[in-house]
Amino acid sequence: MLALLHTSPAHIPVFEALRDEDHEGLELRHFVDEELLARARHEGPEAVAGEVRAALDRAVAEGARAVLCTCSTIGGVAEAATPGVPVLRSDRPMAAAAVAAGSRIVVLASVESTFGPTAALIEEEARRAGRPVEVRTRLVEGAWDLFTAGDGEGCARLVAAAADAVTGADAIVLAQGSMAPAQQLTTTAVPVLSSPRPGLAAGARAVPAG
Repeated sequence: MLALLHTSPAHIPVFEALRDEDHEGLELRHFVDEELLARARHEGPEAVAGEVRAALDRAVAEGARAVLCTCSTIGGVAEAATPGVPVLRSDRPMAAAAVAAGSRIVVLASVESTFGPTAALIEEEARRAGRPVEVRTRLVEGAWDLFTAGDGEGCARLVAAAADAVTGADAIVLAQGSMAPAQQLTTTAVPVLSSPRPGLAAGARAVPAG
């Protein structure tokens, strides 16, 4: 069983649909704690390290063979924990793909707390690949308010417009899983990358066979 740690219940149907499309038969169990992101935004990700570890321990106690953290803000904290099973952050494969695409990477996010962890992850993947990168960040104003109000389509349109306005980039990273629907709306020739599909694939590979 693969456990998923979310900071919004809106991610559950997204990953369920991806499972049905790409990983038939994979058992998923969802753990949602919106307060983790709320606190991390105001106090920093390390402020919720204890709560994240407790959530991971609970997932393992309920049978998780691996855990995928779908929140980019707390992904690094989750990945650093050692609950006895593999813990992955869903945005790492996306970061690796961005580095492979080129050195000029633009990160779009709807909350500023995501920029630090995402930029650090991309730079880490660049060091691992032995490639230089220049990471620029852009806040998509108003997108988070639309997402939290339940207007996913409006959020996606704003994010897509922001992506289409990017210039001088080899890759555009949609830093939060909630931004993924915008990937289908963009018209830019620059690769636009999101985390849910490659992240779930990595999580599925981490679950031991048998």
